[in-house]
Amino acid sequence: MGKLVLVPTPVGNLQDVTLRALETLREATTIYAEDTRVTRKLLNHYEIQKQLIPFHAHNEHKQLERTLQTIRENEITVLVSDAGTPGISDPGFLVVRACIENNLDVTCLPGATAFVPALVASGFPCDRFVFEGFLPHKKGRQTKWKSFVDEDRTIILYESPHRLVKALEEIATFLGPDRIVCVAREISKFFEEFKRGTATEVLEHFKKTPPKGEIVLLIKGT
Repeated sequence: MGKLVLVPTPVGNLQDVTLRALETLREATTIYAEDTRVTRKLLNHYEIQKQLIPFHAHNEHKQLERTLQTIRENEITVLVSDAGTPGISDPGFLVVRACIENNLDVTCLPGATAFVPALVASGFPCDRFVFEGFLPHKKGRQTKWKSFVDEDRTIILYESPHRLVKALEEIATFLGPDRIVCVAREISKFFEEFKRGTATEVLEHFKKTPPKGEIVLLIKGT
């Protein structure tokens, strides 16, 4: 009986990968990847030649039973996301849940997760925080914002660059224009940026300078 190993991959600089992660990637029989093109760049950088199979938001239910069968047959099957720890705001949790339901061994290596360095470097309290991932695009979005009004913990969100301005506008509307926020962008990459200030100040900055790259949006608690 094989096992599934979740392997965190760098959120930015390729040198952020751990030695244990590289060893596991080399030992794996099969690697399931969110985007095989992204993972191939990492493997090529470290001269690792492995079979890559896509497992992403558009095929997870169709692929799930086949994935379980692969895990049963192989000694080590690896699951990676494009960046960070698999299962955090991506369909990897479906594989983990299915493995547990089918009595298959699952382990997750410690490693990169984008919101941790963003939180620590934001300057906001780190002792208590709430991670909400990506907010709903439409239904339930306003309700979610309103639930943050009296939240005294640091709030952590993932956001895409083309929706960041909208999110900052909504923070100013629902939580107040003077609510303190931090936008952490391109963590561990050459153009890494932390923009801190009131919702209004940060909003004006990104209206003038359209954001690019991966974004973590942090909101200071009340």
